Amino acid sequence: MIPHATTAQALATTVPDREFWFGLPALRTHVKAARDMVRDQLVAWDVPGDLCCDAVLLVSELTTNVVRHTRSGHFLCGIVMTGGESLHIEVHDDGDTPLHPTERRVDPGEEHGRGLFLVQQIADCWGSARSTRAGGNVVWADLGTGR
Repeated sequence: MIPHATTAQALATTVPDREFWFGLPALRTHVKAARDMVRDQLVAWDVPGDLCCDAVLLVSELTTNVVRHTRSGHFLCGIVMTGGESLHIEVHDDGDTPLHPTERRVDPGEEHGRGLFLVQQIADCWGSARSTRAGGNVVWADLGTGR
């Protein structure tokens, strides 16, 4: 479910307990680097295992989408923890792709194309908007808000 912008706006006005941002070139090899950086930061914050694993998977899918489906040279990734149990994840690109990512039907034999389906299934809510940080788009996901 993609909620209205008011959910993202409400989270943006919440004072985070912890916040971590990094940028990387939009290359396939940097998807693993993004996963590793997020995992290391969440472990340092003592985030519970299930929440940590879900967040790492979401970052992996969202950064893969930037690398595969945009003409972005870089991406910016941020994780914000609020309330000690809720995570907000953002991945910004500097490309000129259309605003809203689209889900598509995937044949069972296809190797790719299930990223946004996974995001939809794992995240409590997610959405996309124009990025105010990188000039392209941002796709965000929230975890822990409905657990």
